[in-house]
Amino acid sequence: MLARALQLRSRAMKALLCLLGIFLCLVPFSDRVFSLVAAPIIANLPADGGLIARQVAAPFLTPLKATMWVTLFLGMPLLLYHTWRFVELWLEDSHRRIALPFMVASAVLFYAGAAFAFYLVLPMAFGFFASVAPPGVVIMTDINAYLSFTIAMVFAFGLAFQVPVAIIILVWTGLVSRKTMAAARPYVFLGAFVFGMLLTPPDVLSQTLLAVPMYLLFEAALFFCARFLPEKA
Repeated sequence: MLARALQLRSRAMKALLCLLGIFLCLVPFSDRVFSLVAAPIIANLPADGGLIARQVAAPFLTPLKATMWVTLFLGMPLLLYHTWRFVELWLEDSHRRIALPFMVASAVLFYAGAAFAFYLVLPMAFGFFASVAPPGVVIMTDINAYLSFTIAMVFAFGLAFQVPVAIIILVWTGLVSRKTMAAARPYVFLGAFVFGMLLTPPDVLSQTLLAVPMYLLFEAALFFCARFLPEKA
């Protein structure tokens, strides 16, 4: 037990040092990092719109905060690697062969959800909000509020795209049968919109753009289970 505790501490320190190294490399380019993060809204602002800083330290702190979040996204594979190296100590060989593909699939789906939100959902949302602004209203978004909104959306979609992994694990372990999951389609459809309402800002467009892919991923997981996983009692 002591050896595993030391192993956990060693892996945690290595992961933190990796993140710190990435952060220090990106800090000199924090303004450019924020420009990349702000690209979805900048491209959809009207000619008279722009980003503003309402707090005194926001022009300095917000790019650093954006750099910190980008560091976390870039360092996710390293975090998963150290997590896996620790978790594999507790697993048998048969479980180890199965757990690694699930972790890789989870990471790939998280990045896919984040990319879906950043490159498709956010530009559509900002374009829609800019188009429905009343005449005479100038859109001036606070940079700190924009960053919080963007991070929340990216993480929400990253988590929502974990649905196939969760469904496959439930069916594979026999906790829930595929027929039971299939019979719960109406509740899953409703739950997807409730989940979207809780994780996204209070607008119908963002909730729908999260709920629909989540439900489609649920159907894709059921299709995978029907093709490759035998029904268990």
